[in-house]
Amino acid sequence: MSLTLAEARARAALLSDVAYDISLDLTDRETFGVATTIRFDCTEAGDTFLELSDAVGLTVSGAVEWSYDGRRIHLSGLEASNEVRVEARKAYITDGDGMHTFTDPADGETYVSAYVGMDIAQRVFPCFDQNDLKAPLTLRVTAPEGWTVLANGREVAHEGGTWTFAETPPIPTAMFVVCAGPWHSHTWEHRTKDGRTLGFGWHARASLSAQLDRDIDELRQITDRCFDHYGELFDEPYPFDSFDQVMVPGQNWGAQETPGCVTYRDEFLPIGRPTEGERRRRGMVIAHEMAHMWFGDLVTMTWWEDTWLQESFADYMGFRVAEAAAGFEGTFVDFTISRKVAGYQADERRSTHPVAPLAEDVADVDVAAGNFDQISYAKGNSALRQLVTWLGDDAFLAGVNGYLTRHRFGNATLADFVDTLDAVTDRDVRAWAQAWLRTTGFDTLRVIRDADGPVLVREGSRPHTVRVTAYDETLARIDSELVDLGDAPVRLRDAALLVPNSGGETFARIRLDDRSWEAVERDLASIPDDDTRAVLWSSSFDLARCGEITPAQYLGLVTRHLPREPRAPIVEWVLSWTLSTLIPLRLSPAEVVDAVAQVAAACETGLASEPDLEVATSLSRSLAETTPDTVLLEQWLLDRATHTGIELDPTLRWSAIRRLAALGGLTSEQIDDERHGDGTVVGELGAARAHAAIPDPDAKARAWTRMFEDPQVSNRMFLALAEGFWDPEQVELVHPYVGRYLAEAPAVARARGQAFSQLVGKAFPHIPLGPPDVAALEAALAGDVPTVLRREWEDRLDDLRLTR
Repeated sequence: MSLTLAEARARAALLSDVAYDISLDLTDRETFGVATTIRFDCTEAGDTFLELSDAVGLTVSGAVEWSYDGRRIHLSGLEASNEVRVEARKAYITDGDGMHTFTDPADGETYVSAYVGMDIAQRVFPCFDQNDLKAPLTLRVTAPEGWTVLANGREVAHEGGTWTFAETPPIPTAMFVVCAGPWHSHTWEHRTKDGRTLGFGWHARASLSAQLDRDIDELRQITDRCFDHYGELFDEPYPFDSFDQVMVPGQNWGAQETPGCVTYRDEFLPIGRPTEGERRRRGMVIAHEMAHMWFGDLVTMTWWEDTWLQESFADYMGFRVAEAAAGFEGTFVDFTISRKVAGYQADERRSTHPVAPLAEDVADVDVAAGNFDQISYAKGNSALRQLVTWLGDDAFLAGVNGYLTRHRFGNATLADFVDTLDAVTDRDVRAWAQAWLRTTGFDTLRVIRDADGPVLVREGSRPHTVRVTAYDETLARIDSELVDLGDAPVRLRDAALLVPNSGGETFARIRLDDRSWEAVERDLASIPDDDTRAVLWSSSFDLARCGEITPAQYLGLVTRHLPREPRAPIVEWVLSWTLSTLIPLRLSPAEVVDAVAQVAAACETGLASEPDLEVATSLSRSLAETTPDTVLLEQWLLDRATHTGIELDPTLRWSAIRRLAALGGLTSEQIDDERHGDGTVVGELGAARAHAAIPDPDAKARAWTRMFEDPQVSNRMFLALAEGFWDPEQVELVHPYVGRYLAEAPAVARARGQAFSQLVGKAFPHIPLGPPDVAALEAALAGDVPTVLRREWEDRLDDLRLTR
């Protein structure tokens, strides 16, 4: 049963002054124990409920009457002040939603971490699981000897196997965290702007100790610099008493902004040398999660319609502060070519929603789960960037600081944020918010040429402040200016190439005039500005996706210009969008093999030009996924390096193994031999991916059985198997499974819950599909499909309808 808006409002009106005292026992390997005392006041006598899912051995004490339905503890006989104690045992999980357990194949060590979030805290401890019943938490954890336990509060006692943590300020239940295991740690003390000395730390699995030691200087520097930068931007001091950051196994999110103890999926600590792009993305995520200490943890949205108040802000601040404080240049170039493209795709699907929808449009938590999407992240980030451009940075920060101070340790809404902005500017912020945050879709900015020369026009209704950059016949930049575009066209200077939104300041589709497009087709790679090339590459992809240019025309751009692209993230993401979206959605099965070969040839051409190491690594990784040359891959594995000298780190090595297996160049036994040489989780998942890629009916059947018939398959393993299973070049072999997927996926999603449902949706057939398949998907959607999976499937259906 998903919590509804009506239930949340009624419970928030009834309850106040909630506090939790939680004890966890993690010493048993089959189940964990939880004992929680909940104190709360009531405005009147009445009934309410606590959430606690799938508990066994449940006892409830206190002056209340109670019953339990497997998800909710119903309480009656409430008084003005109440104290309820709940004791229970619960099973560990492996799907990243709850008390997740993981045994490291590298050394046999076990880790247990509570990953919560929306509607998930109840999988760990009994609580009123909604944002606007924030509460202080007191925690004790009993864990095996030799483990380290980390949590929201600062450790205040550790005796034997019991750890006690300081009471937290009021935080939402969704932000509870515990990380327990034999962590390898680096800790230090940091002096804050307001004179406090806080304990900081980075922690990782013991088997990743060498990798954490390798990267700790950079991780510490990013942490210190970003923390101090936020201290300068925000008037409110850091709200918590310590700041740990943990690389954890099996987390569904890229990271989770749990107060005082942020968790990251430990893929951010690669076994091989992290590339510049991986380091920059990691730095951005660190800055993103740190922003949440203010946006989300200090001030929390009231209900899930205001997801943007947390995610849009943290996404914008993450890219901004990673560059300004951590020193990673060009972060918004990365944003333009990656997340922003996904934002445009999301905004054309039926599942689109305003960046800030009305509360009544988010009727329950299952609906809200879908709003953690690229509307709330990428489009919301873009809207805030446009707001800063339109309003001015000083006014924006003044409004932000008023908002954070006014609502510290409380809850807020869009209206609260607009009120604080309105107080610091003469501009009409309410009208801006209505146009940008309460509506769906995006405008088109189009360059046209009339008798008097070029002009910029808007197709849509939003105000835009954007940069327009002009280039001459040699594609040298000759002018760049910010313009305000509304209903009236804006006259532009004449030039061979005119690019609106060239700095990515707004969220709008761009369409060039014929003369400008000819310049792009002729020599896109020679345009000197990284921002502009990112905008033009993303626009080119959009043209192909919408059918305004043919797949052949788009692939021509890739083969002619990508080999000369100097910025690694652009290379990486153009190749990624081409392989993950364009080829399976825009091509027929008969066209796929040749298209993949064209991508491989473009990578080979780029490598032959001896690019820098980061570009060469991106090209090599895509070549490993696309080359039809089994001899080349075999030589790579033998030499442990590519033919251009790039070291085969585990990521590249397992990509080559998976591709060789998909081409029929490796047997199951040979994959197992490779697996025995790599005892890490990377090897475990890489081998599963490769086994699933073998072009053999028995191999496909084994992979399918493990994915859809093993109720304990972990989140990471499920996705690895799906990635190997669906291969656009194996349509004839895997197409019979399309119907099975549509028939079997709903039951798996229903049994495994919200986050696993999203993984089941991501396992949607990644192959060219025809009209009968689209009809089968439509028929499946007419049946009983869980809410979260339904959202994933409807998105896939909309993508198919757009591109067919």
